[in-house]
Amino acid sequence: MSDGKYFSTTKRGEIHELKEELRSLDRPKKKDAVKKVIAAMTVGKDVSMLFPDVVNCMQTDDLELKKLVYLYLINYAKTQPDLAIMAVNTFVKDSQDPNPLIRALAVRTMGCIRVDKITEYLCDPLQRCLKDDDPYVRKTAAVCVAKLYDINPELVEDRGFLDMLREMLSDANPMVVANALAALQEIQELASSGGKDLLQMTTQTLNKLLAALNECTEWGQVFILDSLAAYDTRDPRDAEKIAERVLPRLQHVNSAVVLSAVKVILRCMDVVALGPGGGEDTIRAWCKKMAPPLVTLLASEPEVQYVALRNINLIVQRRPAILANEVKVFFCKYNDPLYVKMEKLEIMIRLASDKNIDQVLLELKEYAQEVDVDFVRKSVRAIGRCAVALEKATERCINVLLELIQTKVSYVVQEAIIVIKDIFRRYPNQYESIIATLCDNLDSLDEPEAKSSMVWIIGEYAERIDNADELLEAFLETFPEETSMVQLQLLTATVKLFLKKPTESAQKMISAVLSCATTETDNPDLRDRAYIYWRLLSTDPEAAKDVVLAEKPVIADDSSTLDPSLLEQLVSRHLATVAAVYHRPPETFVSRQRLAVTRAEELGSRKFDEEDGTVPGAMVSDNNMAAAAGAAAAAVASSVGDLLDLSDATPAPPPAPAAAAGLGAAVPPQQPPAARGLDDLLGGLDIGGGAPAASSSVPAAAPAAAVGSSDPFASFGSGSASGAAGVAAAGAAGAAAGGLSAAALSQLPVLLSNPGGVSVQGRLVRQGGQVVYQLALRNDTAAPVDGLMIQTNRNSFGLSPASQVLVLSTPGGGSAVPPSSLVPVRVPLLVDAGKVTPPPLSTALQVALRTNQVGVLYFNDSVPLSALTEENGTMEAADFLAAWKALPPETSARLPLAVPSAESAKQRLAAANLFVLAHRQVPATGQDAIYATCRISAGGVGQVLLELKFVAGAGGVDVSVKAERQDVAQLVFDGLPAVLLGSA
Repeated sequence: MSDGKYFSTTKRGEIHELKEELRSLDRPKKKDAVKKVIAAMTVGKDVSMLFPDVVNCMQTDDLELKKLVYLYLINYAKTQPDLAIMAVNTFVKDSQDPNPLIRALAVRTMGCIRVDKITEYLCDPLQRCLKDDDPYVRKTAAVCVAKLYDINPELVEDRGFLDMLREMLSDANPMVVANALAALQEIQELASSGGKDLLQMTTQTLNKLLAALNECTEWGQVFILDSLAAYDTRDPRDAEKIAERVLPRLQHVNSAVVLSAVKVILRCMDVVALGPGGGEDTIRAWCKKMAPPLVTLLASEPEVQYVALRNINLIVQRRPAILANEVKVFFCKYNDPLYVKMEKLEIMIRLASDKNIDQVLLELKEYAQEVDVDFVRKSVRAIGRCAVALEKATERCINVLLELIQTKVSYVVQEAIIVIKDIFRRYPNQYESIIATLCDNLDSLDEPEAKSSMVWIIGEYAERIDNADELLEAFLETFPEETSMVQLQLLTATVKLFLKKPTESAQKMISAVLSCATTETDNPDLRDRAYIYWRLLSTDPEAAKDVVLAEKPVIADDSSTLDPSLLEQLVSRHLATVAAVYHRPPETFVSRQRLAVTRAEELGSRKFDEEDGTVPGAMVSDNNMAAAAGAAAAAVASSVGDLLDLSDATPAPPPAPAAAAGLGAAVPPQQPPAARGLDDLLGGLDIGGGAPAASSSVPAAAPAAAVGSSDPFASFGSGSASGAAGVAAAGAAGAAAGGLSAAALSQLPVLLSNPGGVSVQGRLVRQGGQVVYQLALRNDTAAPVDGLMIQTNRNSFGLSPASQVLVLSTPGGGSAVPPSSLVPVRVPLLVDAGKVTPPPLSTALQVALRTNQVGVLYFNDSVPLSALTEENGTMEAADFLAAWKALPPETSARLPLAVPSAESAKQRLAAANLFVLAHRQVPATGQDAIYATCRISAGGVGQVLLELKFVAGAGGVDVSVKAERQDVAQLVFDGLPAVLLGSA
């Protein structure tokens, strides 16, 4: 019977039964029990509570059973090192077992236990295994050295394990050589200081590695090839010798070996090129040998094709001659996935030359008539890139583009116009005869990039287009609705038209555009450009011509070209790795964080529950732990990211309209930009700005007015307490000003604890018909803390500070928190509909507090029910009854709390703006029933109806809630206990 049966049971009581079977004296039964444990572990069940029973099974001569137990130990050694310590004595004993498999298993498992004290027991067995007679044990021990180095680097160096690894590079067994090399490479990456070369490659070592290359496994070959690529040689003869030994690896069936061999040969090419005569003949011969293996990689499945194509893309950028004659290989097949087709297109563009451009254009034209829109767009762009790159083929490319425009397919036409704009920029004053054809297709333009490209063409060649003003006027009709890209291009094109053809219609257009761009837009880029054009035109039109109509530099096709230094790094060091797929260096997407090493003194005794897995604080599987950690990290990253990316909904003050009607006399309105000094810290904080400067009749005075705008932080630099007595008096007076006694101030809940820094206490309350944040800031630093500003993230109720600048509740309203003091702050909150998050309701509130001295602090709070309920939220009893019948079914819950009496409950409800409309005794139950209502406008909650049933003095309150929104009930259930207990 197959082992699949061990995965088929999920019955209750399974853990208890497994314990009994593991303790059985029947060997087959015990082995079956261990297999069931392994099966449960494999599917993600937590079976760590069986650890003592499984470890007891290690004392056996049955090799299969011992392997199963070690498999269990290896799994839990990674996540539960405190459990694995129990088996240390068995590990040490098994490391001297006559069976080499058991010796290797023992050392491998000991290397997985990340507890510092365990290394003392590991060193002696590891030293013996590194010199073991059996190569399997030696190769396993070599990898274990790298694991030990990650735990205790100093111990590895002191015990001479690194020297032993280097000696193993001369081992007679190629797999031992490969593993020793892999371990040294791993240790080299782990070593963070000094940049010391741990491998210490010599000529003798090099020859040993080359000799082992032909005999070890494919992954061993990859490790050796990677070390050869990293070997720094300046001797062309050595490079030729290495390349000749590596060239046969190009015929390997494993694509990783092929790409690693290519990496070595490319590195050798660079060295040979420095030799006599540049080594051209040698390099040419190597290129011919490298082409067929690279082409063969494209016969694999699509996923492997994609990885190969990403690597080939780098190779072609570095050495295009290798595949110069193989462009047909990269023609797309009908059944290729889209991601493969896109990569093939990139390589086709790079390999396109004057010799093969006709073939490439014919193929691209076919692609441009496919059904996949993204592929078609990419194909049309590819034709344009070929035109930009190959001057002799430009006319042929344009003819193909014109043929595609005649198809009248909207997205094809638009992509063609975009690339023709690039062709005009690359070859000015050569192909403008086709502009008329482009102008005939204006009706099909609906995408921003295509519109902006066409507008650029009209503006750039306005003097050659008879009806340029009419064409631009058609675009200007929708100017306010266009995207910023199109608006900017329309603004520049209109200015070009006026400077080239200063007709009356052009003057009206420029006046309208400049007025709209300066008075009716919130885009600062558009507004600033309009101001610049306006001032140029009104002061010196000739200077405007020199600026706007200046000759532009020609462009080049560098849209997909990597920086030369990055390309060199990727090709010489990271080919055949994930970095070559991403086209990014590893440090940009890999964070090498070492796993925590558990200290032996931190390990407490663990009790194993006899029940079915219901262990308090039960250990979870490796996958579950990773998922939980990932979710927590994502949650933290999300909250911080939102707070750092808050949108500023405050519109800029509108500028005054221009007084003069004519362009020559027009004076642009003065509008200094608002100060944005904190945008790099808190993107959403509206930190204010100076009031607009008075309008001036001289345009050049506007920048000075802008510079002279008031500083929003000017009032935060002065004022500090002068001594401990002054601080204490200020704190007491501030507490009184904030409506709290000094004792009540210290009792506010702690929201952010930061010993030695700035800590925050506070709660949300309702005062004077609005939500107020009662905060207390404790400064435990040695200097005053000022520049205090506050912002809330988007939340279910849209709560946002009325003023983001904090004014301390101290005499005179100071702006700095003195050192070693606790200062109150009262922050009124408003409801901002733009900051309301979509349902469901959540009471969570994320807050950012900015200071000049300690940067930005983040903390989380919860919005209490009593802060949201409004003072005018009552209703008539008859209306309550009608609403109760009309609303959707109620949501009910039982709250585990005791209410002393009905009268106290009514008083506390009324204090929290929960208006009691009726109170009655429920017959035959001894319960009191209270009917209440409240209104919450924040977040669009509306009227809420409640029914509370309870027995005075007894535990439990039954609450039923009715409202238009079903998610309101949980808000009430969460907030009502604090109200009824009088702690709201």
